[in-house]
Amino acid sequence: MKISYNWLRQYIKTDLSPEKLAELLTGCGLEVENMEEFHSVKGGLKGVVIGEVLSCAKHPNSDHLSLTTVSTGQGEPLSIVCGAPNVAAGQKVAVAGLGTTLYFNDKEVTLQKTRIRGEVSEGMICAEDELGLGKGHAGIMILPSEAKVGISASEYFGIEHDWVFTIGLTPNRADAASHIGVARDVAAVINNFGRSEPLDSGRTQIHLPEVSAFKQDNDELVIGIAVDDPAACPRYTGLTITGIKVAESPVWLKNRLNAVGLRPINNIVDITNFILMELGQPLHAFDAGRITGRNVIVRKNPQGTKFTTLDEVERELGSDDLMICNEAEPMCIAGVFGGVGSGVTSETTSVFLESAYFDPIHIRKTARYHGLSTDASFRFERGADYSITVYAIKRAALLIKEIAGGQFSSPVIDVYPKPLDPVKVILPWFNLDRLIGKTLDRQVVTDILTDLGMQVTRHMQPGNEGIEIAVPSYKVDVTRDVDIIEEVLRIYGYNNVEILPEVRSSLSYTKRPDPDKVMNIVSDYFSANGFNEIMNNSLTCSLYYEQNPDFPAERCVRILNPISRDLDVMRQNLLFGCLESVIYNFNRKSADLKFYEFGTVYQKAMGTDDPVKGYHEESHIAITITGKSAAENWNSGTDSVNWFELTGYIQALFHKLGINLSEGNTGRKIFQKTFSGHTFSNGLIYSVNDKVIGTAGLLSRNLLKAFDIRQDIYYAELNWNAILFLIPVKETQYRELPKFPEVRRDLALLLDEAVKFEEIEQLAYQTEKKLLKQVGLFDVYEGEKLGKGKKSYAVSFILRDEEKTLTDKEIDKCMDRLINAFSSNLKAQVR
Repeated sequence: MKISYNWLRQYIKTDLSPEKLAELLTGCGLEVENMEEFHSVKGGLKGVVIGEVLSCAKHPNSDHLSLTTVSTGQGEPLSIVCGAPNVAAGQKVAVAGLGTTLYFNDKEVTLQKTRIRGEVSEGMICAEDELGLGKGHAGIMILPSEAKVGISASEYFGIEHDWVFTIGLTPNRADAASHIGVARDVAAVINNFGRSEPLDSGRTQIHLPEVSAFKQDNDELVIGIAVDDPAACPRYTGLTITGIKVAESPVWLKNRLNAVGLRPINNIVDITNFILMELGQPLHAFDAGRITGRNVIVRKNPQGTKFTTLDEVERELGSDDLMICNEAEPMCIAGVFGGVGSGVTSETTSVFLESAYFDPIHIRKTARYHGLSTDASFRFERGADYSITVYAIKRAALLIKEIAGGQFSSPVIDVYPKPLDPVKVILPWFNLDRLIGKTLDRQVVTDILTDLGMQVTRHMQPGNEGIEIAVPSYKVDVTRDVDIIEEVLRIYGYNNVEILPEVRSSLSYTKRPDPDKVMNIVSDYFSANGFNEIMNNSLTCSLYYEQNPDFPAERCVRILNPISRDLDVMRQNLLFGCLESVIYNFNRKSADLKFYEFGTVYQKAMGTDDPVKGYHEESHIAITITGKSAAENWNSGTDSVNWFELTGYIQALFHKLGINLSEGNTGRKIFQKTFSGHTFSNGLIYSVNDKVIGTAGLLSRNLLKAFDIRQDIYYAELNWNAILFLIPVKETQYRELPKFPEVRRDLALLLDEAVKFEEIEQLAYQTEKKLLKQVGLFDVYEGEKLGKGKKSYAVSFILRDEEKTLTDKEIDKCMDRLINAFSSNLKAQVR
């Protein structure tokens, strides 16, 4: 949402710079995401000044150019070649000097000193369109003779300079979706930010526009209002204005709208948009002459009713769409979008103004149903201020009368059958102190709440333990004491709450790996090996289990009101969903498949109907492979997947997770046992302490026949919860990076061929325990020149002292000790 700095200062007197104001706004929860400079004319006419043409002569080399000298009130007059036919000596003109950037004809032009037909030109005498002040280009803009030479064009033409804040408005802050709403927060922050005691005087106040001048002029055009659905429209306010003249808006109004990114249309529509951005109250103006029967009816229309919106798109209404109708047809989608047939045009002479409060849920549903998002729906969805409808319509009416003329030809009709009561919240001081972590002065808290428009209705007794607060209607998100505390804290300032020297907190720590991270590791592994992840419905068909004795149907968790026979139980395993995915791909000519799936399975204990204890669920992982092992290619084989490929993936999975197939993290042995049955023709069971944690193998022909599958399917399903438990706990150790450099020395050792490198490595570490960090073998040589039964090892030694840099003398002593040890123990010779 965009907020104008100049516009904001109409309601609050402050000398804060735009940068400081942006800092305060962000600090109180209205995060300023961007701050940009705005000029009512692009570029702000920087570099353009008022000048006087001192002389004007024909260009010697052109019939349509003139040579002029122009005074700008500073320095020497400028020589400017001008192509305008109306230029003459003695004129006051707008002059752009060298280095000035002008924006016209959708181009950006920076003036430089140049020669035109051989004559020097040091600037430009500007036309209307070149300055962005109009569309005229017949000649230069000639100013009145009293124009003062030397003043800036931006000052002379009254170009407005502004700063516009882009605020990242959170969904709960509907109260700040207007300039007055933001001004309210700014005033509260200026008065109370970080205060340890209340401010006695000089409190900053917001200034709301006066509407006391509103007075009905006549009863010439009274339009009745009927609300058929008060739940969807609790309040509807209307007013008729006659004798208006629809025209272009005044400059100040266009500047305000342009600053916040709204395109000016005409004075009536612009005023409704101005009120929207000023008060946060959406208004709508209907052409009163198009309201058939002089009655406005708020109702819902039948499903499928055709309605054309302002964007000239014909839409079909839903049965729950709230519409603003006349006696013959709908005119507007309430709170969302107007209709093409009832809007204000240049021919309109009377308008019916609407100011309403619509139920947020209805507006949200309608906006989503039609795929519309408007400034009005944005505010109504979040909760508009139901108490401001009359004030807003009077404010708009007075502006219309001031700008477009007209008379108020009806009373303000306010249909409000069931007035809404303000929310009242009790704030215990104990909760305030506990959640903030600091005891604030009670008067400062009260001042903050008052500045935000809240009213303290009573003090809780005994002992003044808290206060009762009446929440204003624009604070739709404040319904609990914690909401009040949040309001207090954001105005007081989060950074003004001191950090306690001792932080008292409890930390929950578990050494068990994070399940989500482990799942991502496994997913990455399978995806990198050509698998596709699938996700099947947890609901499945009970016939699968009734026809398979390996999975008793009595253990199925049945749905009380299934939507179909095919989705009447919760799945006991992932098998049947995987087979459904396989046959789906087979039917689409995709026969080489590799799938994996993470999913939850559900079972009911045999012989019990206990709704809590009788049911069990756990997570499983399924692996399915079928068809060719690798994609068909000229240089690859055509081997099909097999038993060993499936078990290889399972072993790789265990290895990836650090699980040893012989021992788990607690010494529990994982047993593997072959079997066969109705589901698997050849299978393997994985178990720990006689508890099955998974099965794998070739699916039986009888099972595949039920799915009309004629191709071998290899399938594995593992208990994911059990696998997580088997992952070993690895203690992570951290050590400081070395501060001193390491040194490498190499030795070529002639040894008996029976000596292994492992012996050299062990002896080296035993001999030099302090400095030796690493031993490596980088070459082995055997040949006749070495002698019978001999071989040569080229061995590297990495040395480093943790406390200082090694000297050559220390390195030589270390290598001498190693050579002596090799000679004495291994009969080695240094080559």
